[in-house]
Amino acid sequence: MSATSALPGTTAPSKGLKANALGLTSSIVIATASVAPAYSLAASLGLVVIAVGVQAPVIMLLAFVPMIFIAYGYQGLNEIDPDCGTTFTWGARVFGPKTGWMGGWAIIVADVIVMANLAQIAGQYGFQLVGANGLAASAGWSEVAGIVWIVLMTLICYVGIEVSARMQVALLSIELLMLAVLSITALVKVYDGHGISGSLHVSASWFNPFDVSSFSALNIGLLTALFIYWGWDTAVSVNEETKDKSKTPGRAAVLSTVLLLVTYALVTVAAQAFAGVGTTGTGLGNPNNSGDVLSVLGGEVFGTKGLGWFLSKLLVLMVLSSASASTQTTIMPTARTSLSMASHKGIPSVFARVHPRFKTPTWSTIGMGVASIAFYALLTKISTNVLSDSIDSLGLAIAFYYGLTGFACAWHFGHVAFRPRAEGGGPRVLWLRFVLPLLGALILFAFFVYGAYQFWNPAYGYTQWHMPFSPHWYIGGTFLTGVGSLVLGIPLMYIYRLLRPAYFRGEVIRKGDWPDLSEEDGQPVDAG
Repeated sequence: MSATSALPGTTAPSKGLKANALGLTSSIVIATASVAPAYSLAASLGLVVIAVGVQAPVIMLLAFVPMIFIAYGYQGLNEIDPDCGTTFTWGARVFGPKTGWMGGWAIIVADVIVMANLAQIAGQYGFQLVGANGLAASAGWSEVAGIVWIVLMTLICYVGIEVSARMQVALLSIELLMLAVLSITALVKVYDGHGISGSLHVSASWFNPFDVSSFSALNIGLLTALFIYWGWDTAVSVNEETKDKSKTPGRAAVLSTVLLLVTYALVTVAAQAFAGVGTTGTGLGNPNNSGDVLSVLGGEVFGTKGLGWFLSKLLVLMVLSSASASTQTTIMPTARTSLSMASHKGIPSVFARVHPRFKTPTWSTIGMGVASIAFYALLTKISTNVLSDSIDSLGLAIAFYYGLTGFACAWHFGHVAFRPRAEGGGPRVLWLRFVLPLLGALILFAFFVYGAYQFWNPAYGYTQWHMPFSPHWYIGGTFLTGVGSLVLGIPLMYIYRLLRPAYFRGEVIRKGDWPDLSEEDGQPVDAG
């Protein structure tokens, strides 16, 4: 069977979502907004600097490599199966139902974990915007504001994807503009002699990966940077609501990844040049600022009076809008993953319901909001640093399901990759559907294994867990959150298998069975 064919009689099922609601521009905006560049930098840039020092810029470049490789994998699989379940559906078709189910579970885990970060940032920045710094510093009030924020963004996602998309265009435009203004202003001040203590001139050594102190530091930095890039796959998760759904989502995924590279390279270089990597004051290596470097940096770059005060406030608003945009676009892919899992009988059918007017998942969207609130409330009770603990653990879930998607693409297209174009192969299939996705998957799984090994150490991170069967055995809280949440999916999968075995027997999605898109839109898909 060729890479583009399907077994007789199979078609891509409709789930009731609103078709043709998004074009290429909207898809790129949703993909980029889902990553939330400003929020991601605010929450993670300090952690990268703490791990690798002045080599932070090269970490941003290196983290881009597996991201773009996996983006090509998403593009290839979406061309032959534009199902909103993405990794869940493709994993089941390539490797079987259990693997697909675990891929879907990893998406849900990653999105629920990141909502704790988003809610925390949104709560703190919301108070800072109105000058209520005391409330922003209060864990309790930040938690309340974060929960309100999750409820509001869940409601917006519930009432329709077009409303969400229009809101994203405005928010992302402000976000990228302010990041550019911050970066240019910072560099100008450094080079005209108005930098601060610790400012540095840009050096070629910043881009030398061999200057990183150890492989352990390199791995931690890259796992954190994966979080900074993560989220562009939202463009593919809304494929069933996109015009030319087999082509547009994949293009948006690739283009948004390149846009992120340019943005991150500029901001990282400018921030490091202005603030330096010191461990005190405004230095990016100061652990006290690691959860939010942009609010500290903004006041120093722009000043606190006149126009500078306005720009500093606008920067706070930008990060707040970034968090809000990402909250929406985090709820969207999770709701559609669970919608697909329910439609294919992998989880209870209630999650397959679609609102008759809004054409959006109902209980899948509501369920994502409820789960996010519950996890956020739990994490704030057991962790002294919500942002850092959850970001590190999040990298494991990202590496797992992105890597699984890369393997699925390489495995599926591997049998035609070395054939001539006339037989479904050719250079494009060889490189973009086999070699690059395979390399991306190998890199990400290497990060996953070594990262899990590092996170096991109870000395890593801000929390540790005492094992009840041994008075002297502790494991790292980051490991337990990241790996433990993934492993939790295994008993849940087997419990549901006992209750509803059809999907797990391969009766719903058959291994090696791909939908025939020619029956759906009148023209075959050419994967080559």
